[in-house]
This record gives sequence, C-alpha cells and structure tokens, in this order.
Amino acid sequence: MTFTALRAALADVVAIPVTPYRDGAPDVPTFKTLLRRLITSGVTTITPNGNTSEFYALTTEERHVLIEASAEAAGDDAFLLLGIGHDIQTAITDARLGRGVGIPMAMIHQPTHPHISAPGWVEYHAQIASAVPEMGFVLYIRNEWVTAAMLVELSDRCPNVIGIKYALPDPTQFARIRDLAGADRFVWVAGLAEPYALSYAAHGAAGFTSGLVNVNPELSLALRDALRDGNYPLAGALLARISRFEEMRAEHRSANNVSVVKEALAQLGLCDRAIRPPSREVNDSDRTEIADILADWATTHNLLPTQRRPSKAAVVV
Repeated sequence: MTFTALRAALADVVAIPVTPYRDGAPDVPTFKTLLRRLITSGVTTITPNGNTSEFYALTTEERHVLIEASAEAAGDDAFLLLGIGHDIQTAITDARLGRGVGIPMAMIHQPTHPHISAPGWVEYHAQIASAVPEMGFVLYIRNEWVTAAMLVELSDRCPNVIGIKYALPDPTQFARIRDLAGADRFVWVAGLAEPYALSYAAHGAAGFTSGLVNVNPELSLALRDALRDGNYPLAGALLARISRFEEMRAEHRSANNVSVVKEALAQLGLCDRAIRPPSREVNDSDRTEIADILADWATTHNLLPTQRRPSKAAVVV
C-alpha cells in the first residue's frame, strides 16, 4: 500500500468510533459491529482509539485489544488510522502492534505534558514516526503555537508524516499555516468535525473528522459529497440539520462530547450509553432532546442502514 493511497483515504470523512462498554469493560463484539455498520454505510476511513473512543480512559491492555479488534472488523474494507500517544515508547509500541495486524496509518495524539518546547515537540513526533517508517502518520494539532516551520522540519525528517488533523477553531489561521507549510506537503483534515467542515473546506481542507457519523452516517457522507462538489448552499443546509447535536457535544467545554454520541447510539439500540470518568452520561433533559433530534433525522435519513446505501442523488436534506 502506497502513501498515495493513504493520502487519498484521508481526503474523506475520518470517522472516530466510540468504545462501547459492558460490565465496565470494552464490549468488543459490539465495537466490531459498530465498525462494520460504519463500513456498510460507506465510511472508508476510521480512527480507533481516538478521542471519541475515550483514548485517555483506556488501559494499555484495552487499547491493544481494540487495535486487534479494529483490524479484524475492518479487514480490507476500510483504511484504519490508529490513535496513539502517551510517552514515546508507548506510542511506538501501539503503532507497531497496529502495523503488525495490518493497520497502515496512525494519528499521534497531542502530547499531554505541561512543559513542551518547539524542538521537543518536533523530536517527540519524529521519534515515533521514524520508528515505523512503513506507516503513514497524521499529526493532531490542537495548539496555536505549532508553526508551519515546525511542520516542515518534521516532514523533512519523516516523509511518512502525510497528514495534519487541524483542530483549532480558526479557519484563517488554518489557511495561513497550510499556505506556509505547503498545501500539497500534507493532506489537511478539518479536525473539529462537521461544524468546521465547510469553513475549513473553503480554505483547502480535503477531509473532516466525525463522531456524529457513528449515529447518522448518511448525513456526514452527504456533507462530504456536497463539499466535494463545491455545493456550499447544500452543505450549509446539511449543517443546519447537524447544528444542535454538535452544540450539545460542545457545551460545558465539550464535557459531553462523547456521551451525547453514546446516548444517541443507545437510543438506537446499538450500544450501551455507559461512559468512563471524567466524562459522564447525559441528563434526562439532554436525553429527551437527543430523542427529538433522532426523530427529526429519521424523517429523511436511515439511521439503521443495511447493505444498500442511497446514491448522492437520493440524499435528502
């Protein structure tokens, strides 16, 4: 598999699956079923062990179980972009495990350290990417002090760094850093999901991340198609259907970012709503509002898709 193919896979909806639990532990059979549901719906790029997967709440053993389960569930039907992080050796171990079961790409979570220098940031990512040179790597940018020069230096050292997941709410800064680093040097992915997909696409983002796609794959994929076609009025109309769900995820400093998605999946009968601290389940009022959103979406979208997926022409706003 070439980096060209991997770059193409990033120019799409990059789904971040949830980690369902049963009796306090990851529910692996349900996890695999949820991944197959995404793939059956037309999703081709998936990030297990991402933030929507509760990466920081998982133990090492659990991450490894989910890595293997992801590869088994996806097979050759989707590109997996494995979330890795923590200390350098832990990230390398996870990446090598993923590569060993056929996963072609890894996304390096932002370093969680109170004291980060610019050279140290570059070195952290370089050591991880260079340890598994046959994998494509995506950087997760959530800090405004990461500069284009840092990205260029890292790319020069590690040509297998092929993508940038840019997760700052500033399309103008995104456009500037993309221009300075080189529009074609990386695949640029809007890392704040659907709410920023339109504004970032206008500034050159080729794909966007999504947690909502777990709940309503048709809607996320319809937004992707509208953006690819340059149909911004349609994209805006689709975003209007999404907005309240995403607002609920963003409230209280994104405290319920994952729990809103899990609640929706629970109401659809797809997995348990359980979530680990420091997150929490949504309250009764939120449950009612999520039910209303699902009822609205169900009038125009199939929330329990089967093997057949509607064509672009059949998608209704």
